Amino acid sequence: MSNLPSEPEFEQALHEVEQTLAPFLEKNPEYKKALEIVQIPERVIQFRVVWEDDNHQAQVNRAYRVQFNSALGPYKGGLRLHPTVNLSILKFLGFEQIFKNALTGLNMGGGKGGSDFDPKGKSPSEVRRFVKAFATELSRHIGPDTDVPAGDVGFSTREGGFLFGTYKQIKNEWTGIITGKALDWGGSHVRPEATGYGLVYYVEHMIKYAEGESSKGFEGKRVVISGSGQVAQFAALKVMELGATVLSLSDSKGSLVVKDASKPYTKEMIEQVYKIKYDRKELSTLGDQNGALEFHPNGARPWQLVDKYDVALPCATQNELDAKDAEEAVKRGCKFVAEGSNMGVDAGGIDVFEKSRMEKGKSGGCWYGPGKAANAGGVATSGLEMAQNSQRLQWKPEEVDAKLREIMKDAYDLCFNTGKEFPPKGDQKAQELPSLVQGANISGFKRVADAMKEHGDWF
Repeated sequence: MSNLPSEPEFEQALHEVEQTLAPFLEKNPEYKKALEIVQIPERVIQFRVVWEDDNHQAQVNRAYRVQFNSALGPYKGGLRLHPTVNLSILKFLGFEQIFKNALTGLNMGGGKGGSDFDPKGKSPSEVRRFVKAFATELSRHIGPDTDVPAGDVGFSTREGGFLFGTYKQIKNEWTGIITGKALDWGGSHVRPEATGYGLVYYVEHMIKYAEGESSKGFEGKRVVISGSGQVAQFAALKVMELGATVLSLSDSKGSLVVKDASKPYTKEMIEQVYKIKYDRKELSTLGDQNGALEFHPNGARPWQLVDKYDVALPCATQNELDAKDAEEAVKRGCKFVAEGSNMGVDAGGIDVFEKSRMEKGKSGGCWYGPGKAANAGGVATSGLEMAQNSQRLQWKPEEVDAKLREIMKDAYDLCFNTGKEFPPKGDQKAQELPSLVQGANISGFKRVADAMKEHGDWF
């Protein structure tokens, strides 16, 4: 890759997959060719978006769609609107998306897209004009059987509506070209909740296996959550429903942490957070809730701000939990970590958690659930939304939730069993507490690589 510009986020994601695939490739060396090919996107689309601000001035942003792999189905992955968006980040997200989608068992390929447009500080009219200009160009490259985007950071149902309407106007057809739609124009029940709920369902399997027959799952657990968007909000609501206490949320400005664990976050507080974030305001505007919460500014993350906790759920952005955070989490009694965000734990943090698991196993190790499996509930429900659109039907919430639970159970079982079969070198605890990151990467990669071989993409 020396002839290419540095792409640190993508290179990090690729390095993690290469490392974890080592025991599989040692037994199946022919798959090295598949790895060489799958790491290059099938197509990268880059374009400009010119839009008019409220002062009638022309503004321009860079935009992208990385159509990474279509072996298992149409390209599928979100659209991110954030000033940090660049090709490295979108390639990392698209690469992760390939294997995440494979773990759902549904027919979806992997892709990602977005723009360096910052919706914060923009009027609703400016956001609408930007998205419609963005959608006008993107409409050339997407379609229900080609590429089906979804929402991501800065791109919600509201922005999805502008994209859907623009596509419908240009193509003169009503079709499911985006997921995460509102219920009255083709959306699915449980889709807003799905990533957060699916994350909790995945961790629930981890807890019940590690603790054995006496386990009560999340009941009584202390949970630290980062982020305050949809994933964090619905993960918080679900763990509360299951009897756990939520001790933190965060955003880019800092963390809002519970001062007394006996007075944790409540459902009513999370509902207020939803309104705050929908209006693109900062988490700190929630206030201290009569002295129950304390805000830690300057981008502080929650992992070292809570004295004792059992579960950590990073739900904000990539590389938000590093090696030092991981060491402190283990010291504070954390036994389960799972990513609601993509690549939320950096390479050093993963090493700390994996070392803890390999040294202590069930007797006190900290078990790590990688995002490509743990947060796959969102895209899984997007796949269910695509199926409903194809049938011109809308399933009941209970039906969608049951399918989501089943998909997350299947993903966990696949990671668990593959992790047992292909442990890291020197892992003495693999049969007791297998590496879920090994299992996720190997099983997702094998499913994609096998399809690619049958299509003649490698030989």
